[in-house]
Amino acid sequence: MRLHRLEVTAFGPFADTVSVDFDQLSDAGLFLLSGATGAGKTSVLDAVCFALYGDVPGDRGSARRLRCDQAPPGLAPRVELEVTLSGRRFRLERSPAWERPKKRGTGLTTAQASVTLSERVGGVWQPLSSRLDETGHLVTALLGMNLGQFTQVALLPQGRFQTFLRARSEERHQLLQRLFRTGRFEDVERWLRERRVALRRESDGAQRSVAQQLSRVSEAAGTPCPDDRDLHDLAAPAGAGALLAWAADLHAGASARAEESSAAAEAAAGSEAELRGRLDEARDLHQRRRRLDEARVEHARLAGLATAHAADVSALDRARRAAPVVPLARLAAGARRTVRAAEAEAARTSEAAAEMLDLLFADRGTLEQAVRDATDLAAGVRAALPREARLRELTAEIPAFEARHTSLTGTAAETRATRGALPARILDLREQLSDAREAAAEAERITAEVARLRERLAAAEQFVAVTGELAAAREDWLAARELTLSRHEELLALRQARIDGMAAELAGALAAGACCPVCGSAEHPAKASSAPGSPDDRTERAAQRALDDVKADELARDLRVRDLETRLAVAGEKAGPASRDELAAALDDRCARLTSLQERADRADHLAAALEAAEAELSGLGERMLVQERELATLATTLARCREEVATVRDEMAALLTGSGRSDLGALLELHRSRIEAGERAIRAIDELDSAASALLEAERALTEAVGEAGFDDVEAALAATLTADRLASLEREVAGHQRSLAAVEAVLAEPGLLELGDVELPDLDRLVASHEQALAALGEARTTASRWTTRRDRLDGLLTELTVALDAWAPLREELEATAHLASFVDGKAADNRWQMRLSAYVLAYRLSQVVAAANERLGRMSDQRYTLEHTGRRGAGETRGGLSLLVRDDWSGESRDPATLSGGETFVVSLALALGLADVITHEAGGADLDTLFVDEGFGSLDADTLDDVMDVLDSLRDGGRVVGVVSHVAEMRDRIPAQLLVRKSRHGSTLAVAR
Repeated sequence: MRLHRLEVTAFGPFADTVSVDFDQLSDAGLFLLSGATGAGKTSVLDAVCFALYGDVPGDRGSARRLRCDQAPPGLAPRVELEVTLSGRRFRLERSPAWERPKKRGTGLTTAQASVTLSERVGGVWQPLSSRLDETGHLVTALLGMNLGQFTQVALLPQGRFQTFLRARSEERHQLLQRLFRTGRFEDVERWLRERRVALRRESDGAQRSVAQQLSRVSEAAGTPCPDDRDLHDLAAPAGAGALLAWAADLHAGASARAEESSAAAEAAAGSEAELRGRLDEARDLHQRRRRLDEARVEHARLAGLATAHAADVSALDRARRAAPVVPLARLAAGARRTVRAAEAEAARTSEAAAEMLDLLFADRGTLEQAVRDATDLAAGVRAALPREARLRELTAEIPAFEARHTSLTGTAAETRATRGALPARILDLREQLSDAREAAAEAERITAEVARLRERLAAAEQFVAVTGELAAAREDWLAARELTLSRHEELLALRQARIDGMAAELAGALAAGACCPVCGSAEHPAKASSAPGSPDDRTERAAQRALDDVKADELARDLRVRDLETRLAVAGEKAGPASRDELAAALDDRCARLTSLQERADRADHLAAALEAAEAELSGLGERMLVQERELATLATTLARCREEVATVRDEMAALLTGSGRSDLGALLELHRSRIEAGERAIRAIDELDSAASALLEAERALTEAVGEAGFDDVEAALAATLTADRLASLEREVAGHQRSLAAVEAVLAEPGLLELGDVELPDLDRLVASHEQALAALGEARTTASRWTTRRDRLDGLLTELTVALDAWAPLREELEATAHLASFVDGKAADNRWQMRLSAYVLAYRLSQVVAAANERLGRMSDQRYTLEHTGRRGAGETRGGLSLLVRDDWSGESRDPATLSGGETFVVSLALALGLADVITHEAGGADLDTLFVDEGFGSLDADTLDDVMDVLDSLRDGGRVVGVVSHVAEMRDRIPAQLLVRKSRHGSTLAVAR
């Protein structure tokens, strides 16, 4: 990495744009970045870091305040850096997030951070990326190190390595871990700890599983677990084998008892089966004998009921034959009643129809002809009904048409009169509108004159005010100038008095035995003494500060006078030659004229609208007149047509109503409908009478046939034999029940060998039942015992398998847990065999630290005149719980190694610088040998004596080997004498500036 050019705007202490040409400084190889405290030396390095990584190192980055407070409000902070990385030349332009003024309104808004990365190819800058993350990844890849490593390698920080030198092991561990990125070793430590916890959890789970299996085996076998078993020893093969043997013995005992109980259950089952057979035979014999006795009794009862049963069968037969006659008899009776009703209805409707239709007699043919005639007349009337409705509509419309014609005639006359008056009104409105528009044009010109007059009047008033301010400001400036001259004369007099008493001041600084800075003698026989009230250095500085203050005040007042003179000249030029009163009078005249013109101009919009409305009204009235004339002609035609149609319809209505006795067609139509309905009712009554007579003949014929088929002499005999439905159903059940009972009894008595049972002796059934119950109880007890032992054997068989699986699963977990726990304890530095109590990550960092110490000692010997050597030790320091990263300083003059805290300030700086350079070398090698052609070393040289400073400068000169450029950051005056190439940082109230001095 080689820096070429840096440009900074509104960044850190730099309010404006400043730039640094590092190529100009690189020619010397070693340059000094110098300036007063707080001027911004470190901010130059911050700008380099920000351009590369978008962040600044140390605590300044956490403040997030990178924009210069003295910068103009709208100036954006920006850093531009040209740099060569891996042989390629890049330009990075970055801007941090900052609060900028809003473009609209008041207040601030946040402008986001931005970046532009370009590469120079063929003499032309080509953009590569404008994304923050992408640019960061590319720069990190090209440099081979992150921001933390870069600040430890290329920017050796102020005071940071003194802290590192005196830090505790844990603090040094955190820093080295960030630099060398050894987090993977801490990941190994963490993984081992987490794996140990996970294995402990899994092992405890497996242990609980084994304990549960043991509890289940004990519960199933009804035997407690052995009391002398330790579950933590069961993972060993011997312990697992003993436990499995105990479970196998329980299983074998249960198997033997199960076989014994099964054999006893089989013997009990045989005895029970034999007794059950004998009991079933005895029960069957008793049951057959009981059936025989019951059958004989029932047969005797049924024989006594034979006569009654025969009577029931005969009555049931007669009722069943008479059943079909009953509905036919009812049907015939109903047909007779229907015929009588039909005869009465036919007589009544025929008489009414004859009267309605004016008939002498009313047979069916006469009625049909009369109905047809009435239907034709009704059709003619119905066809004329719409004409009657049309007559009513016309009668109602004609008066409305006549009234509309009269009204429209008057309206048309009014429209013609109104339209005749509009042309004169339109002409008058046009003239008024033209006048208003001319006034508006004149008002615009007068408005411009009024604005110019107001500006001139304001300038005239300002001229008067500034004239008074300028006189007072000149008096103040003259007074300040007199005071400045007075203070300058006082300072000159004070300096002359101090020069005169300089011998006494030098004599006051002499110490006993010290050499005189003037003559070099160590003897001071007659020292000069200062006169009372003689000035010293503090008095001179106070006088100088007083002079500077009054000069600043004089300059401010001078600037005030010049500003007022400029304002006075500008105001006089704007006001012109006229006086303030003349300008005020002209302004009043123009304002009055403008008011009058604006009043006339304000009527323009109203007049334009009125003119447009009048023209539109004229056009609309013409169209309205045409419409009204057309409507009058249409109304006249419509009235004539309506009157003609009314006369025609009235003639048609009169022809239809003549001789009917009705006044309208509706009443006439209703008359014809009544006649039609009367005739149709009479015809329907005659037809219904004929149908009823035919139905009666058919019913009587069917009834006579049914009586003969049922075997009865007449209808009355058949009806006498019928029974009610309930009585018929009851009789059917009694007959069927008697027949079934008799058939069942005869079937029982006909069974083979049943009659011989009457002489057989029956066995003792109670004794056989008692014997069988005893055998059955014995069988149940035997089966219960066999089932219990069989279940226990099967349960122990499955539990033995599960116990074996649980022990096999626990054993490897236990072994892995022991190995992992020991390894985790070892890498965590807590195991007894870890002699230094050192963590794995600390061990790796200890190796890196030993490399850093070796590289640092190559330069420390030269810088300390071969007196000091850094030593890395694995022992724990005072108050530390872990070892591996402790540092000691060996003093070859005394031959003792001591704590770095015992070094003096200058010695601490030398050792810290050597350690920083050594760490930079190791990190550079760790980062893949990245080329760092530009290196900065920050503050700390003020604590060195001349000889040590020479040795340190020799070491810094050696860093330039291979074309490397080294920048030393310091404000020590002696460094300015030793290093001619300098980058100077100057501070002021308006921001810092940069300049290159050769």
